[in-house]
Amino acid sequence: MTDYDFLVVGHGIAGATLAYVLRERGHRVLVFDPGQANSASNVAAGLMNPVAGKRFALTWRAAELLPFAGAFYRELEQRYNQRFFHATPIFKLFGSVEEQNAVLARSADQPWDGFVAELTTTDPGLPGVHAPFGGAWLRGGGHVAVRELLAALAAEGTRDGWLRAEAFDWNKVETDVDGATYAGRVRARHVICCEGAAAVRNPHFSWLPLTPNQGEVLDVECAGLDEAQVLNRGAYVVPMGAGRFRVGATYRWPPFAEGITAVAREELAARLTVVTDLPFVVAGQRAGVRPAVRDRRPLLGPHPTVPSLSFCGGYGSKGVMLAPRLATLLADWLESGAEIWPDASLQRYNALRPVGVI
Repeated sequence: MTDYDFLVVGHGIAGATLAYVLRERGHRVLVFDPGQANSASNVAAGLMNPVAGKRFALTWRAAELLPFAGAFYRELEQRYNQRFFHATPIFKLFGSVEEQNAVLARSADQPWDGFVAELTTTDPGLPGVHAPFGGAWLRGGGHVAVRELLAALAAEGTRDGWLRAEAFDWNKVETDVDGATYAGRVRARHVICCEGAAAVRNPHFSWLPLTPNQGEVLDVECAGLDEAQVLNRGAYVVPMGAGRFRVGATYRWPPFAEGITAVAREELAARLTVVTDLPFVVAGQRAGVRPAVRDRRPLLGPHPTVPSLSFCGGYGSKGVMLAPRLATLLADWLESGAEIWPDASLQRYNALRPVGVI
């Protein structure tokens, strides 16, 4: 039997960052992941947005999460000699005079913690961009090449033997006071579920209020559209280089369609035509399921009655921004019992666990 400190189940952005942090701290880590090309992390555009939504609200804990994430991804760039993180400004277009006035009125109270660099009420003249009402320039965010990042980590894991490309069967986990044994062949002090939306089928954590939703994105080619920033109005338009952009994303609640849909393609194409009058060609379309949570906060921490099991996930559409800081937060708890933020701890939902359920 092989001994490890930690078994990490899942190698999306949550599991990959946690496994990386634990390995960098000298722990013996084994990761199980079946390798799904359509996972939420592999489909995502990797947007890190400090101010989001129709209410133009500051993202949860943005002042701490964004700088931490940026430094983390730059560290990985140095390690793998590959570009992952693009610290690109975001231009959020106003859709009307009413929206323009509402944001300007809010700006008097400085509610955005310095992440709004400039507000403009006139068209900034960006090539190919239709912005007659102006918009807000956001700083401190950007986007991450998530698929490429996970591929680099997975290649290392396959080479060095800490990543196993296989599904994990939770029914083969046996726990005791000192840790857990998996399938009679692997022993670890702790097992961490980082399965994303698939955690709704986990026998130990299915009681958590995960509310998965499906999202689709388009990859388009649009010659002449400005690539110097991310555009955002009803959809994000993320520059991928060489005149290609990722446009997304849709939100669909269960029941989910199988794979990509014509409805989502039409919806996203229509949203793009609001941003630009330029012709474009759809070069690709992908769909994935996000691991959202009822209160839009992550779920982190130990199982309430099985101390050798923990959960890390529920990141929704903000996984790229959340994952690095929350990985270190959970690693601190695993090492020394350090406090997990109450608004991120799964303990806030312990009352939902049915009586008699493990």
